Amino acid sequence: MHAHGEIGRIQASYMAEVRRKRLYGGLTLLLFTVLMVAGFVIVDERSAGGFWDGLHRLDDYMSEVVAEAWQRRAELPGLIAKYFPALVETVNIAAVSTLLGVLGGLVLSLLSTRRLARWPRLIPLFRRLSDIMRALPEIVIALMLIFVMGGGPVPAVIAIAIHTAGALGKLFSEVAENADLKPVEGLASTGANWSQQMILGVLSQVAPNYISYGLLRFEINVRASAILGFVGAGGIGYELRNAMSWGPGRFAEAAAIFVLLFGTIVFFDQLSSRMRNRLTEGEGQ
Repeated sequence: MHAHGEIGRIQASYMAEVRRKRLYGGLTLLLFTVLMVAGFVIVDERSAGGFWDGLHRLDDYMSEVVAEAWQRRAELPGLIAKYFPALVETVNIAAVSTLLGVLGGLVLSLLSTRRLARWPRLIPLFRRLSDIMRALPEIVIALMLIFVMGGGPVPAVIAIAIHTAGALGKLFSEVAENADLKPVEGLASTGANWSQQMILGVLSQVAPNYISYGLLRFEINVRASAILGFVGAGGIGYELRNAMSWGPGRFAEAAAIFVLLFGTIVFFDQLSSRMRNRLTEGEGQ
């Protein structure tokens, strides 16, 4: 009887926990729905034109672009070649900013990871710095830098690098916290300094994960660098904004840029995915 009573008590406790989780889940979903609807209503009211009133114009715009691109289809290869250097500039912005962001994230992660930090008391400082860097949208940083430095790829590189360093600093730190400390302790016993302990004892363990996250950020940064072109940060996004702003007569150029941008994003997404899968498989083996 005692065993049956214990089982009944456990079942009742389990069902109560399930009901509690369902209640919390339902309240969270309701809150999310209310916030989404309220936000949509506010944005729709404050927009220059209503969303529903202008929705039908989306098909009109796309049909005009496709129609003009089809009429001038013979010119598309030449237009693609014309804007290819701008695409290369966009990819260069993404590559340089990713490299700088990886280096910054690497330093931030090691300085903000428990058991590994060079100055343990400063861990909260470096963590808050990382939070601030990834909380600032790239476009906000780019607009401030463009105001100071003028248009061009340099503001885009700095803006994306700052955001990337903050995001990767958080991800890298979570990976580093799970690293085995025995190699670090062994290096410390031989007199190795902190930098040598991190490079030989930690990075050798977490390198596949770090590279995988870095590749993921690169494909994200390709899209970000194209978007920043709309605010004057150079690259193919700048050319796309000009072509779209001009309207009829340059829709074929906009279509050629769309093709270039879409093909590039798909290419780097697939390449990055394959490289990450290889790193994951190699780490598993």
